[in-house]
Amino acid sequence: MADADLFEQFTVGVSDEAVFDLRRRRADSRWPDLVVVTGWDDGCTLAWLRSLADYWADGFDWRSAEARINSFDQVTTTIDGQRIHAIHQRSPEPDALPLLISHGWPGSIVEFLQVLGPLTDPAAHGGEPGDAFHVIAPSLPGYAWSGPTADQGWGPDRTGRAFALLADRLGYDRYGVQGGDWGSLVSQHIAGHDPDHVVGCHLNMVAAFPRGRDGDLDDVTPVEQRHLDRLAWYQAEDNGYFRIQETRPHTLGVGLHDSPAGLLSWIGEKFHGWTDHDGDPLDVVDRDDLLANVSTYWYTGTITSSARFYLEFRRDLTEGRLPPPNTEIPFGVSAFPEELMVGRRRWVEADRNITFWREHDRGGHFAAMERPKEFVADVREFFRALR
Repeated sequence: MADADLFEQFTVGVSDEAVFDLRRRRADSRWPDLVVVTGWDDGCTLAWLRSLADYWADGFDWRSAEARINSFDQVTTTIDGQRIHAIHQRSPEPDALPLLISHGWPGSIVEFLQVLGPLTDPAAHGGEPGDAFHVIAPSLPGYAWSGPTADQGWGPDRTGRAFALLADRLGYDRYGVQGGDWGSLVSQHIAGHDPDHVVGCHLNMVAAFPRGRDGDLDDVTPVEQRHLDRLAWYQAEDNGYFRIQETRPHTLGVGLHDSPAGLLSWIGEKFHGWTDHDGDPLDVVDRDDLLANVSTYWYTGTITSSARFYLEFRRDLTEGRLPPPNTEIPFGVSAFPEELMVGRRRWVEADRNITFWREHDRGGHFAAMERPKEFVADVREFFRALR
């Protein structure tokens, strides 16, 4: 049973003053002059950004987004000196499997709003009751209502340890983990640190590289080549944000914390580059969901502390805090074609127990937002044999 004394019930409640202040700041945005029209090659295009920013100011309804988040049960607790916020939505099915799902950057729990219902109550969404989950969806430390961070050191390793303790405090002695982006690495840390309680780990992003073994680079399939080309594009043209966030997040954060237009551009450009669309990311990610996600960063004042996660990851690497190796726990991978990092299966399974691997025809980095039905179906199938 959960230790109720360690938790407080939580409801998102942004003040009217904060909502008005955002609209005022958006209305006062100072837009740059662009000498030439370059499309997206040089960054976020001004026409797309201004259209979205205008809707953010005059059409987007934060109260509706807030009510949607608050339709799920939420708690906060303090772990290792840091407030941790989580959606904790129990299934109506008493034998449901607990599942801890972790988001990444520039995401939030908003990523999961479309999948929480089908995961917790499959019978109400055309599924089988036996596939139900009790879902724990924490905000990463430094993100949203788990932030800002109170001290240094909140990278993937410390977060993984904290989330394992969170599951224990909630009374779960058997649970699965799932994640993409930072959530992928956090999930692997949880599995490595808590192998006696984690029944399986499902990922929708998995970084893996050649290990110097015979056959590492042999027989690359067209699908694998597409993943490798995507990674090459990311490393060559798209990871400048990573470098600055892992080295000078506070310098960057001053501007993003002060300017709604700057914050929308910084995050919106990643939704353009990282989703699988035919010209506009709003064709595959709902406009209100994207703005609810950006608004979450704004209202909680956590863009700087979220960017610090990159700096803390670099320190984790420097000090050898990698996910503990684990070849026993079942691992599953859902590979979406426009994901940034999907290693070859032979590289991934070299030190993991891969029991599920599915290649998808469409989809990108924000799988739970872009392809919620496929995401849910894969999670259900992977864990079905592990209950």
